Amino acid sequence: MSLIDIFAWIVLLVLVATLVAVFVALGMMPGRIARKRGHPWPEAVTVGSWATLVFGFVFWPLVLIWAYVDAPERREPSP
Repeated sequence: MSLIDIFAWIVLLVLVATLVAVFVALGMMPGRIARKRGHPWPEAVTVGSWATLVFGFVFWPLVLIWAYVDAPERREPSP
């Protein structure tokens, strides 16, 4: 194995590690935002984030928006 081959393997490993780190960071981001902002359903936002990343990334921006949007509080019915 030449020095160039070893360098290529190192670059490949760094690239794969970076991709995994970005994937994990994107999966955790909406859940952390929801918890930090006091969202009523932070667990659902977290599950939605991971599910959309695993199954295609299409709805991930919607989950990110959901992390920022709080649901209105329920009002008690007046007697």
